[in-house]
Formats: sequence, C-alpha cells, structure tokens
Amino acid sequence: MKIVTSLSFQGECRQAFDFYAEVLGGKVTSAFPFGEGPPDMPVDPKYKDWLMHAWLDVGDQSLMGADMPPEFAPNIGKPKNGFDVTFHTQDAAEARRVFDALSEGGKVGMPFAATFWSPGYGSLTDKFGIPWMVNTIPGEGWTPGQ
Repeated sequence: MKIVTSLSFQGECRQAFDFYAEVLGGKVTSAFPFGEGPPDMPVDPKYKDWLMHAWLDVGDQSLMGADMPPEFAPNIGKPKNGFDVTFHTQDAAEARRVFDALSEGGKVGMPFAATFWSPGYGSLTDKFGIPWMVNTIPGEGWTPGQ
C-alpha cells in the first residue's frame, strides 16, 4: 500500500516535476498531456500541452500531479493551503541542499535552522505555489543545541 500526494498546477506541471526530479534525485515515469487523451474528452484545445497525469518516483516514494483547467478546478488559482509536501532525511546537509533548491524563486515561511525537534527544519512555498516542509530526522542521542 502507498499513499501518494497529488499536486495541481496551471500549465506548469511538467516544469515542476522536472524540477522536483532534479532536486530530489527522482525520475518522472509518466507525463501524459491532455492532447493525447481520447478525442471526445471535454477539454479546451488550448490545454492540449498541459499534463493530465504526471508521476514522479523518488526512491520508494512518489508524487502525482496534473495541470487543472479552471473548468475542472474553479479554485485552482487560489493559494494552496491545508497541506505540505514533506521531505525527511537523516542528513542535515542534504536537508539544507533540498531546502535551498526548493526555495529558490519561492517564499520561505520558516528559515532552515535547528529546532527543538530537529537538527534542521524549514518551510517554504516553492516557485510553483506548492508548500513544503524539509525536516532532518534526529539521530540517536541527538538533543537540541548540538
């Protein structure tokens, strides 16, 4: 069993998933544009290059995504809230690298730093409007202030 987060975009899904694959070391394993869908699919031809389905594998984890025409998702233009994509690693340097890369062109919510629960944590909204948390999993014996 696997629970996978699905992300919605407005014409930037391919760009976002290529970016995430590069930053996270993953691979986009499917990217199907609306233009390759059934000919009777009720989608405006101006969206033919938008992705109706994308899949990114990163290790044993995955993200799913799609570009959402406004007729399918009338609130797509509103800021995303109520969720975060969360990246966890035991390597603080890797967490910092991922945080810095994802935050480029986006907006930092909480700068990456040690916290009372982690040797390194930060939150951000990336340049595609997707909220992220990047967390370093503390090693055995870690205590705040180390």
